[in-house]
Amino acid sequence: MDIRHLKSFIVVAEELNIGRAALRLHISQPPLTRQIQQLEQELNVQLFVRTPRGVELTQAGNMFLSEARNIRHLMEQAVERTVRAGQGKLGRLDIGIFGTGIFSVIPELLHLFRVTHPGVRVVLHTMSKGEQIEALRQKRITIGFHRMPLLHPDIENSLIINEPLYLALNEEHPLNKQGTISFRELENHPLVLFPTGDRPNFVDKVIELCSGVGFMPDISQVVGDAVTGIALVSAGLGVTIVPKSVTTLRIPKVVYRLFENTFPAYVDLSCVHRKDDSSAILHAFLAVIEDFKTTWNEQYD
Repeated sequence: MDIRHLKSFIVVAEELNIGRAALRLHISQPPLTRQIQQLEQELNVQLFVRTPRGVELTQAGNMFLSEARNIRHLMEQAVERTVRAGQGKLGRLDIGIFGTGIFSVIPELLHLFRVTHPGVRVVLHTMSKGEQIEALRQKRITIGFHRMPLLHPDIENSLIINEPLYLALNEEHPLNKQGTISFRELENHPLVLFPTGDRPNFVDKVIELCSGVGFMPDISQVVGDAVTGIALVSAGLGVTIVPKSVTTLRIPKVVYRLFENTFPAYVDLSCVHRKDDSSAILHAFLAVIEDFKTTWNEQYD
């Protein structure tokens, strides 16, 4: 069945006059009459009867008008959904997450994306860095988030932000009584570090920073995640270093302090995706990341 015939039938049924319908459709009357006749022949039913004023719908014509309008509505929906999908505004986005970015930055990005792309279903998967790379290659996720990502020839790494680092310590800790805290002072205090897992990780970053100012840290424990690390700090079992994202985590007796300005310490947060992925949803999410980066840089410049 020709879709044009459906459209012509609906207009004729609404106007109940071939001449007025032809004007709406911007065609002459003879081809419009032929379209209606062809449609009746295909359906093997009479849809209209002629009257002195034009035409009237038969009972079958009334039934077909309802169905034709439903078909037109479904077609309009299909076109709209296809266009929205092509713009990255409809579909499903699978994201791999792991680590401290889930406390602030990643939720902010997801919120911004949901506001501008409410038709996209976002599904989160907790995965280590290695698992994310494998899932990207298998196309089980579209994007992931890493700190200190490794280079892979088929994976694109894009820096989102460099987060300032804070010292997390018990409010009764001697360092909290000082006006400023130098990074070098950590040499004399046991550190609780996180996370375990794929290397390089945040533990390696802290060791690198300590080595850069001339000492090796006294690592009392290495735990699996930031929440456990902060809980140990709350218990007075050491201090820890956290990205700014983690400072949103509020646990009794734990305070967060910036290091003195002479030693600005940062850690990266990057997104990873397949280099050959040209999907509209991915590029829509990357555009949101770029907007977020602009806002972040204006805030912390």
